[in-house]
Amino acid sequence: MALWGGRFKEAASAQFKKFNDSLPVDYRMAVQDIVGSMAWAEALSQVGVLSQQELQDLHKALNELKDSVEQDPKQILTSDAEDIHSWVEGKLIEATGDLGKKLHTGRSRNDQVATDLKLWCKETGGELLLALVNLQQAMTELAEREKDTVLPGYTHLQRAQPVTFGHWCLAYVEMFNRDIGRLKDALYRADTSPLGSGALAGTAYPIDRENLAQNLGFRCATLNSLDAVSDRDHVIELLSTASISMMHMSRFAEDLIFYNSGEAGFVEMSDLVSSGSSLMPQKKNPDACELIRGKAGRVVGSLSGMLVTMKALPLAYNKDMQEDKEGLFDALDTWLEVMQMAVLVADGLKVNRSRTLAAAQQGYSNATELADYLVGKDIPFREAHHIVGEAVLAAIDAGHALEDFTLAQLQEFSDKIENDVYQYLSIESCLDKREALGGTSRVQVQKALENVQGENGTLSANVIGAPGKQQIQTALKQVKQRLNAQRAAALSVRRARMSDVDRIFTLVNFWADKGEILHRSRDNIIHDIQNFVVAEVDGQVVGSASLYIYQTGLAEIRSIVVDQDFHNKGQGRAMVQYLLEFAHSIELQKVIVLTYEPDYFTKLGFAKIDKDSLAENIIEDSEQSPGKDPEDEIAMEYNVGS
Repeated sequence: MALWGGRFKEAASAQFKKFNDSLPVDYRMAVQDIVGSMAWAEALSQVGVLSQQELQDLHKALNELKDSVEQDPKQILTSDAEDIHSWVEGKLIEATGDLGKKLHTGRSRNDQVATDLKLWCKETGGELLLALVNLQQAMTELAEREKDTVLPGYTHLQRAQPVTFGHWCLAYVEMFNRDIGRLKDALYRADTSPLGSGALAGTAYPIDRENLAQNLGFRCATLNSLDAVSDRDHVIELLSTASISMMHMSRFAEDLIFYNSGEAGFVEMSDLVSSGSSLMPQKKNPDACELIRGKAGRVVGSLSGMLVTMKALPLAYNKDMQEDKEGLFDALDTWLEVMQMAVLVADGLKVNRSRTLAAAQQGYSNATELADYLVGKDIPFREAHHIVGEAVLAAIDAGHALEDFTLAQLQEFSDKIENDVYQYLSIESCLDKREALGGTSRVQVQKALENVQGENGTLSANVIGAPGKQQIQTALKQVKQRLNAQRAAALSVRRARMSDVDRIFTLVNFWADKGEILHRSRDNIIHDIQNFVVAEVDGQVVGSASLYIYQTGLAEIRSIVVDQDFHNKGQGRAMVQYLLEFAHSIELQKVIVLTYEPDYFTKLGFAKIDKDSLAENIIEDSEQSPGKDPEDEIAMEYNVGS
């Protein structure tokens, strides 16, 4: 159903309709459109357009529609509606009759779509912030692991001075920290509500727009209706932030591609993020990093496209703005996927410490130390620089390092050189002298790690903090609470370690004693520890789950348990999502569960299947839980590819 048409004598051509319709893209804003409609219904009731009974009927229908959309968002794509706004309105009219036609009173699609998109950006921004924090944490953990590993530093891709691998990691932590700042700034400016601005001149009804903004979770309402409906700065700022961050990701990927090369041999990528050659069996290619590097251009392209689209548009709304979503959705999806892949790369990276040390010892990276040594002997730096240049040239001709010269040979370049020179030429000296703030000395790297870990705690709190405003609409509360729970939980999920065995054993058998799941022996958990993930809060393991792989392409999620003090906080959901993402990364095709709580897994994307369709070995492995009726156990399946 079109939201316009009375002015027209003929229907639009099929060709124009396909060209004009935006539903295949903007269907992703269905929940936001429904939530915005609920808030608008509340505002209309406050000015007497809707009665309390009409408001209740609309809220009931909109809540039911929201639940249906959350269960199956792709159902929208079967419609021939023009856009998500007409689809929602059509469904509302189906459910409530003429009452559904009253909801658009005083509202335009112009302020409606602007509001929907800002709500979508706010929610997606929270997920992106979380992904950035997770990536920072992964790089911090890698820095901690390799804080003492010597690495040659480069300028112009020539070996320059030695650094530590931890120092290299922390350089990217700094970049990602700036990305976090930019994203938070962009989301702050996007946090204004356009709803009530009408088509361009404002609404004719005495709507309290500040109250309406607060009901939707915005910090305030926009101040100019012309600007409100035509503003897409938030889209451009998010694309700009994504582009800068993707540039950082591309540099990160390029460094690792070089470090991974046969010529350098500094690192080895995990099998989980590498591929082989169809012709050359010896090859192990860093495809994940190459794709990260390649996808940066895609995101930057979306930014360029949006800037060109907006550069000459007159006030106020123009149909050109319909092009704002496809590039934005794709860019932010790509950014999120790249950050998640970068975490997987960092987690599985193996550093060849002997190769990095040997490379740092070559290339005369201690030449600057020799120059500084001569400065300490009262030789002006420019003269010292020249002396050392001559020494390096002689060392190259001789085919050995500076420290391999005898004292007498070094004294041929300067009589100020004495026996103490050799302690200045060691790698340890090169590193330890860099003790100024931000330097590569081990002391400074450790301080930087402590500072970053402290900042991550602050950032995590900012990401997962609850909204500070009272929400009127129950639906909006549910959306925000669910997202917050997911963020909080996802921050704490990680692969299990041997040190977690006892805690996993305790958790599993606590619930086994209550008849909820099967008992597992400590030896069994030790044997399967590589299949487990744990949820951690403040350093304490509060939940665990495992992914048991039956065969190529098929696995089962088992033993999902959460400490009873942490129930209903999203920990179980986060562990399942983590395992599903892992299943995707290792190219599994399907993941199954056998459960007594099908509704829980339906919300996570699982669908019921015939239990009898499962192979006999799966049924045999999955013995019935004590105290449960076997007839109540439901088989469910998740299609990883989708």
